[in-house]
This record gives sequence, structure tokens and C-alpha cells, in this order.
Amino acid sequence: MSPADYTASPGTGTRQHFPGALMRLFSRTLSLERPSLSDLPVWCSIAFACGAAVYFCLPMEPPIFVAAITAGVAVLAAGLCATAKDRPALLAVFVLAAFLCAGLVRGQIRTVRLDAPVVTESERARTVTGWIEAVQRSNTRERLILRVQTLEGSETPPVRVRVTAGRGHSVPGDAVQLRAVLGPPPRPAAPGGYDGGFAAYFRQLGGTGFAVSRPEHAEVPGAARQRAFARWRWHLAERIRSRAPPRSAGIAAALLTGDRSGIDPADAESLRASGLGHILAISGLHMALFAGGVFFAVRMAMAALEPFARRYDPRIPAAVTALVAGLAYLLISGAAIPTQRAFIMTATVLVGVLAGRQALSMRSVALAAFVVLLIQPESIVTPGFQMSFAAAAALIAAFQFVRDRRTPSPHPGFLRRSAGSFAATGYSSLIAGAATGGFAAFHFNRLAAFGFLANLAAMPVFSLIVMPAGVVALLLMPLGLEEPALAAMGWGLNWVLWIADSVSHWPGALTPVAAGPGASLPLYALGFTALVTGRGAIRLGGLAIMAMALQIWTLADPPDGLVTEGGVVIARFDGSDGQWGSSATRRSRFAARVFLERSGDRDAGVQQGMDCDQFGCVGQVGELHIATPESEEILLDDCRYTDLVVTRLTINRALRARCGTHLIDAGDLQRSGARTFWINDDLTLRWQTVREVRGQRPWTRAPGT
Repeated sequence: MSPADYTASPGTGTRQHFPGALMRLFSRTLSLERPSLSDLPVWCSIAFACGAAVYFCLPMEPPIFVAAITAGVAVLAAGLCATAKDRPALLAVFVLAAFLCAGLVRGQIRTVRLDAPVVTESERARTVTGWIEAVQRSNTRERLILRVQTLEGSETPPVRVRVTAGRGHSVPGDAVQLRAVLGPPPRPAAPGGYDGGFAAYFRQLGGTGFAVSRPEHAEVPGAARQRAFARWRWHLAERIRSRAPPRSAGIAAALLTGDRSGIDPADAESLRASGLGHILAISGLHMALFAGGVFFAVRMAMAALEPFARRYDPRIPAAVTALVAGLAYLLISGAAIPTQRAFIMTATVLVGVLAGRQALSMRSVALAAFVVLLIQPESIVTPGFQMSFAAAAALIAAFQFVRDRRTPSPHPGFLRRSAGSFAATGYSSLIAGAATGGFAAFHFNRLAAFGFLANLAAMPVFSLIVMPAGVVALLLMPLGLEEPALAAMGWGLNWVLWIADSVSHWPGALTPVAAGPGASLPLYALGFTALVTGRGAIRLGGLAIMAMALQIWTLADPPDGLVTEGGVVIARFDGSDGQWGSSATRRSRFAARVFLERSGDRDAGVQQGMDCDQFGCVGQVGELHIATPESEEILLDDCRYTDLVVTRLTINRALRARCGTHLIDAGDLQRSGARTFWINDDLTLRWQTVREVRGQRPWTRAPGT
């Protein structure tokens, strides 16, 4: 047989050479065609996102003149586009450079505009007057977000503060006065941990603390409409919780109003462990199901009116109605940042329908991302933005791949259509899970091993019963007829909760993942973006970058221990059988939990790992001796006999000079925050502090600086 017999084209009936067939399949899968200038709008959005990401990842705040220079470069690049109109490659470079610079400038403008006062640390209680924007309740406590009117001892009070108080009857919209001990937003409990200060800065949350008195009624002028609307949303959530089935009432209220205070913590943990935690936060999925349900209902109704359907496109009134419904859902749910992002994504699709363009395309996703980042450029570094757009882009890329290669059946039967719908649900869950898995692992240090199966079992019920019933409940609520719809919604949510409870108890349902180096996530995101949006060699380059990011991640050396901001040492001390030990198990429990999660030991506990008495503690990690003295009298002894001394005391310069070993005192911890350490072979220590990871940015500065 000749070689030609093995290299004939497919479909001719002759045999193909295996390597050649495999390469053709690989090429077809990756769409190895040259990048096209038609993809430029998508890459403009990506360039804008990269510019915003560069700004928020800088270790230091660039001077304001840098923004002016960058803006000038953007304008120059945009102007040069006209000279390069006959040279597509050069034109693309100029356009992308302009958008990259524009993203960086927009990030700094947003940061400067939201700069707001931050309270200074104080040990005494101060009187705060304002009105309640939100209430988050637990069994014994409630957390109040106050829009501040006045703060005792402050001429420039913060815009908002968060105060923890005892369980009461506070309602959003109420004007109150209380006494509270306040401080600035807390720093991360461990290097690389969740930075509440960043989120607080862009919410203009200038202080956190606890109340020492019960909230009392006060007179606060202004904001009458905002207060009335907040009060109305609260009563709406209460009404849903009182009329929905008890088990699912809290989740139903969260889905329809954004109020998550009624969710049982055990249910929330089961949903997260099973990979269904995404249903708790109003996201693009919820907004799409809400607006999409309205769209298809109105479209079917218009299509049923034959005279109207003959003259007009039923999609137009359906899209307009769905757009209005999505806006109403946005307002009812509180217009939180994730909900705004979801609305923008959905609105982009609906506007595409009105314009007669393809609703679901990579351009629509890119446009939605651009609009979101134009309004809130800080979203680029948040897990919500990264995971929602990763899922959307991956699903559209997969949809386009299947659409271009599928040959539809001319007469599909009922069973075939049902099987196709079920398979589409499974594929969608698999693709979305794979697309968001890396981002979830980086941000939350865990993977739901059976998330695909849980979503496959739960999401059809959630999509076809829960959210449509919720839409009907909201429409019937003015008439007082919402209980049957809420009952149907509750039935669907109970099914989802049963799936979550079952899957979360399977062995190995939740897989802990150690945190990766800071560079691994940007590399992974860049590679993923190139893979799902690029063509040809760009996709191959994206795969290579993702592989590089994962390699960096897996080869990262985990830290040997942590020194918390409160002076507690956590490490694997000798004699603890390889378990994590602590110098004080009753202090810094939250920091210990964060550190263990980032170390990939989420389920591990922390035991007493050092020998302690009234003077302090001593312990050993390998050949490294550590002491935590509680008095200056024994500090010098510890300095002579140990390699590392950590104390909550403030040590003066003279005493520090007499200490011949590595000393960390309260002043060091106050300046740098918590720090992780690695032990080198020569018993020297390598450190990473919270301050180093956060950098010197507006959201990291101390109050008054």
C-alpha cells in the first residue's frame, strides 16, 4: 500500500495516517487560523482591562503626572491610528496601546475620586449618628452599615462605618445614634489573605468597630428617598421570609432582594462545599435567568398575537420589557457592585437584540467587560469579575466551536431534543466549572471536587423552577398572591439544598489548595484570555502561559510559619507530630485559620505547640529555636539562647541593640502587619510581610498620612 493511501483526506473512504489525522484534529480544535482585524474590538477591551490591572497591581501609587503622561500617550496613540490605516498591524498596535493607557488612567481617576476619610484608632467609645444602609444578622449579633452624619471628635467623619452590635430590631433606613469603639478597616490577617481594606476603600467604608450601646432613634436630615427605599427593600425581604417555606426562606429572600442575613450558615457552607455556592450571590446567571425569563415570556405572548407578529419582530418588545425588568431587579436587589456587573452584562446582550446583532458573542462579552471596568475599574482584581467573565467567555467560545462544526438534524424527535438539552446542561456546567476552577482555587484555596455533578443535578431545577417562580412571585406580590409561587420556589430550593447536603458529605468533596505566588494568577488569567478569545498561535501561546502559571503555582515553596499581628507564632513545632502548633491558641484564631487555608491545610487544627509559663513560651522548629517573652526581664536571656524572639512588648533601641538575635516587637508588627517566614538551610529566615504584599497605595495608608 502506498503512502498516499494513508494521507488521503477524510471522508474519501481511505485510511488516514494517525499522526496526520491527530494533528488535523488538534488544529481544527484550536482554530489555527491567523488573527483577524475583526477581533480588534475584543482585544481593545482586553487591553483596557490589562491597563486597569497594571494600575491596581503596582506596589506604589504612581504620581499624578504619570496619569497625565499616560493619557497623553493614549491620545497620541489614538491620533497615530489615522496614519496607519493602510497598515493593519501597525493600526492594531496603536489602538491597543491607547486602550491600555486608558485603562491605567481610568483606574487612577477612580481611586482619586473615591478617596474618603478614615477613622483613627481609638480605645474610647465615640458617638456616631447616621442612618442604617444595611443590616446583616446572625443568631446573636447584627452588623450595621451606617451612613455617617456626625462622629464625635471628628471634623471630617467617614462616609460609612461598619458596627457590630447585639441582636436587636434595627431596620435599614432608620436614623440612629450609638456609641462605638472604631478603628480603621483591618489589614489582611496573613500576607496574601483577603484585603478588607481594598474593598472598604472603594465602598468608602472608613471605619469598623463594635457598639457599646444600643442604637437609639436620632434625627438625621436629608436622604429621605434613599432611606425610604432601603426600608422598603428590607420589608420586602421580611415578607418573602415570612411567606416562603421555612427551610429555604432565607435563600429565597437573598435571590430576590440581595439580603443574605436570613441564610443559615450551615446551608451556606454546604452549598460552597458542593460547588453550588455561586447561587447565593446575585450574579450574571441570576440576572440572565430573571431577564431571560421575562424576555421569552413576552416573546411568546407577542408571537401568539398573529397580526402583531406578522408586522413586527416580537423580539423587540420582549427585549425592551426584559431590559426594564432587569433594571427593576437591579434596584430591588440593592444595586450592589456584583449585581451592577450582572445587569451590564445582561443589558449588553439585550441591546444587541434590539440592534439586530447576534446576542451571544465574544464581542458582547468584551463590551460588557469594558463597560463594567469603565465604571468600576477596581473590579478587575476581584474574584466575582474574573470568574463571571471567565465562565461567560468560555461558554461562548465553546458554543461557537460547536455551532461551526455541528450538522443539525432535520427532524429531531422529542427524546433527541430532551437528550440534547440535558447534554447541553452538562457541557455548560463542565465548561463553566473548568473555566472558573483556577480562579476559585487561587482566591478561595479550595476546589469542590464534585461541583460538576452537583451543578448537573441542581441547575436545571434552579433555572427552570426556582428563578421563574421568583419572577412570578415578585409580579404577584402587589396583589398578595405570591405564596403559591414562593412555595414552588421553595420546593426547588429544597431540592438544591438536598443535593448540596448530599454532595458536601461525600469523601473528598472539598479539596484544599495551597495559595500560589502572586504572579501565578495574572499569568493564568492572561493565558486563559488568550486561549478563549484568540486565534491561531495566540491560542497556543495562551495554553503555554497557563501551563507556566500552573507550574509556578505547584512548585511554590509553602511557608514554614506565621507571626500574627498580635505576636502569636504558628509553625510545625517539634513534638507536635507534624501538626501545626501555636504559642497561644486562644489568640489570633482568625489569623491562624486564614494561614492554614492558604497553606492548603484548611481542615487542620492548631494545638499548643510551645512550652509556656507566665514569662512566655519557647519552642523549636527543626534546628530553629523560637521564644515569645512576656517581660523585658527574660527577653535578654531568650536573645542569648534562641534564634528568633517575638514579643508583644515595645522594645527600645538600647535594649534591641543588646539582643544578639532576630527580634520582632510590637512596633515591627504594627508597621509591617503579620508576616510569614521560611527557614533556610543555614537557619537564616526569609520573610514576607502584609505591608510588602499590599504595597504603598491609598487603600493601605495609615489614617492621617
